[in-house]
Amino acid sequence: MTSRLPLFLALSLIAAAAVAGAPVLGQITTATPAAPFQTIDETRAALGAARAEQRMASMRAQLLEQQAAQAGASADRTARLSAALAARIQQSEAEIAASRAAGQLIARNRMALRARLAARQEPVVRLTAALQLMSRRPLALGLLRPGSLDNMVHLRAMLETMLPVIRQRTAALRAEIVHGRVLQQQAANAQRALEDSQARLGDRRRQLAALESRQRLASRAVRGSANREADRALALAEQTRDLGSLIGQLETAGALRRELAALPGPVLRPSRPGEAQVVEVAGAAVASARLSYILPVAGPVVTGFGEASSGGGLRAKGLTLAPRSGAQVVAPAAGRVVFAGPYRGYGRIAIIEHPGGWTTLITDLATLSVSVGDDLVQGAPLGTAGPGRPTVTVELRKNGVPVDTLEVLGGP
Repeated sequence: MTSRLPLFLALSLIAAAAVAGAPVLGQITTATPAAPFQTIDETRAALGAARAEQRMASMRAQLLEQQAAQAGASADRTARLSAALAARIQQSEAEIAASRAAGQLIARNRMALRARLAARQEPVVRLTAALQLMSRRPLALGLLRPGSLDNMVHLRAMLETMLPVIRQRTAALRAEIVHGRVLQQQAANAQRALEDSQARLGDRRRQLAALESRQRLASRAVRGSANREADRALALAEQTRDLGSLIGQLETAGALRRELAALPGPVLRPSRPGEAQVVEVAGAAVASARLSYILPVAGPVVTGFGEASSGGGLRAKGLTLAPRSGAQVVAPAAGRVVFAGPYRGYGRIAIIEHPGGWTTLITDLATLSVSVGDDLVQGAPLGTAGPGRPTVTVELRKNGVPVDTLEVLGGP
């Protein structure tokens, strides 16, 4: 009899283990947030894109921080620090997107685990019910009842046959339960990472706002001519019939300004007329064929260059991106702001004049942090995208001719 008792105790322990898995199963079957992506491949692609964006923003921020540390002039150092903070903000935005995508992957894995456990639930329940029945009427007590030796041998053989099967089935169940606990811990880690990234994003936005406030106070005393230029730009915006006309007139003014800047300074008259010499005027620098360019904001392309619009069939002259809500928008290349403000039908816009005859137009901004006359480094903060599901359009022109932005990305 004593040799049979360990078998019954083992069966009872296995039954307890099977029943103990129920609370974990209940945790796994709790509702998970709905994924914004249709398939797991889309979720993985979004996670990879967010991590790549995070790495690029981090590298750009490190480069700008190094340049700020090496800058001699205070204005140049402040400008690069602002651009570095904007890059850090974009890095935090990418970290948040990566954490959310990782959380969606974990949620999908938990849903798959729940489905597997549901498929195994019925045989596990039947096994648990049988073991509970055995616990109410222990088979070991049957050994005390009179019977033949054959019955005892048959009972022992049955118990020894059942035990490996029960162990095998409950081992798979226990492995799934452990996997569920691991997924639960991963979900908690992803949530903490998301909260940390959101906290860093808030801190960096506050730092950028404080730095921009100091910049405005420092430049207020010397903005007389810039304010006059801003007034002229606003008046020009009121007179032009469309955005294309505004860009054309601003490009004409910019070309005239570059020609005037290229003129030589006054030459003193020689004391002796016979010593007069002909001085050749050096021509303006040749316009660069390439431009160091980055996208002003991260997001999927909604409308590509040259695509026909749904109404009217007009061809797009730039890229329309769908960034995250309130995403940081930066200057795609170094240049000078020639227009910044609201424009009818386009929200707030910024027009940046780059060296070499290049011009960038960015529309549909919710906020603007630049003014007419500001000299920007690449990556300098321009403003932010709108709330909800915003779009931002960027157009690049070379001597007035629209250029596909994707063809010049990463140029030297």
